[in-house]
This record gives sequence, structure tokens and C-alpha cells, in this order.
Amino acid sequence: MNNGSNRTVHPSCTGKPPFAIDIINQLDIFGIILYSILTFMASVSLLVFIEECVYIYRKVPANKKSLIIWVNGAAPVIGTMSCLGMWIPKAIMFTDMTSACYFAVVVFKFLIMMMEEIGGDEGFMRRAGKHRLKISTGPCCCCCLCLPYVTITRRILFLLKLGSFQFALMKIVFTILSIVLWTNGNFDLSDLTINGAAIWINPFVGILTIIALWPVAITFMHLRITLRTLKIIPKYAMYQLVLILSQLQSAIINILALNGTIACTPPFSSAVRGYMISQQLLILEMFIITLATRLLYRRQYDPLPNEEQDDNENTKMVAIANSA
Repeated sequence: MNNGSNRTVHPSCTGKPPFAIDIINQLDIFGIILYSILTFMASVSLLVFIEECVYIYRKVPANKKSLIIWVNGAAPVIGTMSCLGMWIPKAIMFTDMTSACYFAVVVFKFLIMMMEEIGGDEGFMRRAGKHRLKISTGPCCCCCLCLPYVTITRRILFLLKLGSFQFALMKIVFTILSIVLWTNGNFDLSDLTINGAAIWINPFVGILTIIALWPVAITFMHLRITLRTLKIIPKYAMYQLVLILSQLQSAIINILALNGTIACTPPFSSAVRGYMISQQLLILEMFIITLATRLLYRRQYDPLPNEEQDDNENTKMVAIANSA
């Protein structure tokens, strides 16, 4: 090195992600052990998910099969994509987009799953239609306590579904658009200038995400007592945990990397190293969540008790509604 103003920078610190063979050639003993353990975790997560799919197809009613498989697949799919991104850094953008698109569908599927657990649209209207929805909940309006309660109608039910479905659809549309712009050299996650496509697409997708999470939170708050025997609260917690880890945690790490807080370590630049740390953490976290969700969803799917046996729970809901 020379003086502070004439530092020499390693070429890899300003370059693109390395090829997979370059990573393999530079792995030391610790790296071999780390990559082997994380790959094993991702593989086990995928095998557990496949075994769970077999169980669901054998034991679960037909109207819930695909919904539960989609929701169960969130952690294994994200873990598998993270494993691929860890081994092939040049594909990280595509693996992240695949995980994000899958989870966008899961948001919608989780909403429908809660409604199917109570008997579908007809069951929802029959058991909960005489109550009112509290819409002053997160992530949009948790601070707006003055918002009125909303009478449950088929139109409201349609709007709840539409609010989540738009994210599943638009996320895929914006992902395809991002890939098309990337092939033309117009989309770069590290380009945060006003002329970059990423600075416009990503915030808009973030707004769509918040809008989609709102109907799920509203429905959960309304049904959490009725569905408590189906362990809906820990299921919702796992769903929220996947969201936080795959979206918020990754975003924080990537921002720190783009700011240079995470140091460059050849053959990885600061940005690529941040992505690699994020992928490795996700593999471990999704492995644990996969095992937890297996325990939650592997059960006998008996019908809910009749509403007459559920008066205590519904009375609480009515009292809340009438106090508004």
C-alpha cells in the first residue's frame, strides 16, 4: 500500500461475483466444513418437505392439500434457493427473485388456508359474517385506532383476497420485468441512483408487500380465537418469521454491504460477501423453521366444532365489535 489516498484495492473487491469453481478452489478446511453442513441442512429441509407432501396427500382433505403444501414449502424453497446462491454467486439475483416470488404466492395461500380451515367462503360467512372486522391492524393501520369496524360481506371478503392476490401476481410481473431490464443492462441491485431501475421497482414492490400483508393480518386477528385449536397462532408466527428473515434481514445485510460496512474478502466484493452471509444465515434459519412447521402441520385434520360449541370465542368477538 501507499498512503491513504493511493491505496491499492484488490481486483475482486470491485469485480463481479466469482464463478462456482473459483469458490471451490479457494475453500479452506473451515470453508469445506461450513459449506458441507449448510448444504446438508438445505438437503434435509427439502427431504422433510417432500415427506410432508406425501403425508398431506394421504391425510389431508382435498380442498386443503395444495394450500398447506404451498405454505409448508416456504422455508424449504427459500433454503434450497439460498444454497444454490451460496454455491453459485452469479445466480444470487435469480435465486432471490425465485424465493421472493414463491413467498408472494404463500402470502395469498396463507390467507385462503385460514378461510378453508373455517369452512371456505360459506363457512367464513356463516361463522363470522355476523361479526365485524377490525381493520386497525398492522402493517398498514396499526396506529389508526380510530378506524371503524367493518361489517363482513362478500364484497369485503373479495377485497381481502384481492389485496393479497395482487402481490402474488404483481411480484411475478415485476420479477420478469427486472430480468428483462437486467439482460439489457438497466437493472442492477447495487445501482441506487435516480436513473437506475432498481430504485424505482424495489420500493414499489415494498408498497405492494405491505398492502398484501394487511388482509392476512386482518383475517388472522378475526379468526385467531376460533382457530386456536388448529394452532393458528404458532403457524402465523412461523409465517411472519419467514417474512422477516427472508425480506427484512436480507435487506439490512445487503444495505450494510453496499455501504461498505461489510469488508471485502477475496474472492468476494463487499456486496457479494453481504449476499453470501445472507444466504448462509437463511439456510440455517429455514432449516430450523422447516422442522418447526412440520410439527405444526402434521396432525389429524378434523372439522372444527359446531358454532354452538364455540360460543365463548364468538362472544368475545361480538363484545369487541359492539364496543367499537
